[in-house]
Amino acid sequence: MSTATALPPSDDPIMTRLEEQLNWYDTRSQSNQLYYKRIKIAEIIAAALIPFLSAVNFKHVVLVTAGLGVLITVLEGWLHLYQYQQNWTTYRSTCEQLKHEKYLYLGNAPPYATANDKRAILAERIESLVSQEHAKWASLQQDDKQKKG
Repeated sequence: MSTATALPPSDDPIMTRLEEQLNWYDTRSQSNQLYYKRIKIAEIIAAALIPFLSAVNFKHVVLVTAGLGVLITVLEGWLHLYQYQQNWTTYRSTCEQLKHEKYLYLGNAPPYATANDKRAILAERIESLVSQEHAKWASLQQDDKQKKG
């Protein structure tokens, strides 16, 4: 049995922190997925138009096809710079791990089932997951700087 008193979820700073982190990672995952997919769709459409337009004869076809090529390059650079796909998958993974932890805690499953202080373990595990994600992000930023270096 836990030595800590159970607080209502709205008054529990640990559950509040967990919910805030879940919302943050879920929202960021969704927005990065949306950006990534929209940019990729624009690239696919631009790339598909190039061979089509090269078969059509109109006054500015060369400029339009060149512009589409430039657009594809800019969009791909944008994806590389902002890392939407990487952020989407990393944020989704962290969100799902936090959900998993939440349900283990609420279900009184291991490692919480036999713990003396379930809330302390939950707080530690939440912060560990968030710290791991931050460390991965920092490592990717450092790798990116070294590649550009």
